[in-house]
Amino acid sequence: MNAPVAPSRLTQLGAGTTTSGNALELRGITKMFGALAAISDVTLSVKPGERRAVLGSNGAGKTTLFNCIAGDFLPTAGFIRFFGEDVTVFPPHERIRRGLRRTYQISSLFTGLSVIDNVYLACVGVSRNRFSLIRPRADDALMHAAGMLVDAVHLTGEKERLVGELAYGQQRQLEIALALSGAPRFILFDEPAAGLSPTERSDLIHILTSLPNHIGYIIIEHDMDVALRVAESVTMMHNGRIFKEGRPEEIEDDPEVQELYLGGGHG
Repeated sequence: MNAPVAPSRLTQLGAGTTTSGNALELRGITKMFGALAAISDVTLSVKPGERRAVLGSNGAGKTTLFNCIAGDFLPTAGFIRFFGEDVTVFPPHERIRRGLRRTYQISSLFTGLSVIDNVYLACVGVSRNRFSLIRPRADDALMHAAGMLVDAVHLTGEKERLVGELAYGQQRQLEIALALSGAPRFILFDEPAAGLSPTERSDLIHILTSLPNHIGYIIIEHDMDVALRVAESVTMMHNGRIFKEGRPEEIEDDPEVQELYLGGGHG
């Protein structure tokens, strides 16, 4: 397996090839697992505040791409810039400090704590006082921020409930609140609509389209109806590579996309 590109080499690769003003830039990202290329030569740029959907069938490389962007995997080749800074070899916590957030397909919540306590802990975790063990006062600024995030994801009435008592869809809404903690600049949403009912999907769409305009995101989603309603641009992946890019209506009407991913049509 090829070794990850050294930081000094990454800087050289990035010099002179980066388009200024992008929130996220990937150039030639490849991830090998032994002889298997999970993703190959992926290059894309996302502007600040842009909402992008990354779509594709199972095995297309979407989650591996997210893992490279978030720092869970180091790419075998290529480089990643976040608001102009080369973060290719940064660990996940360094990317979080710079404003990158991510949700996961599998929930990772404190089910024995209340909704508000989960969000408060997320706010503390990205604050300067993250190592403080002092119990917050009622007027604590982070507790106030946590309450606003709970409201933003439509869980106001569930604020004091234990997370383990929430419906599955409500837990996914809570994950969005956690991702919004600490004033993120960019979020990676990993299949947030998975397992949701039609009503919960509708609520999710409203939450995502109501996010502040300055927060950009990439959403991986199997539900095309959700993805195409919350994104302004779409990247289709196939066999670890970018297959098509365009506006939602272009992707939805593309014959090759319909043949590969939609079984010849999309209602």
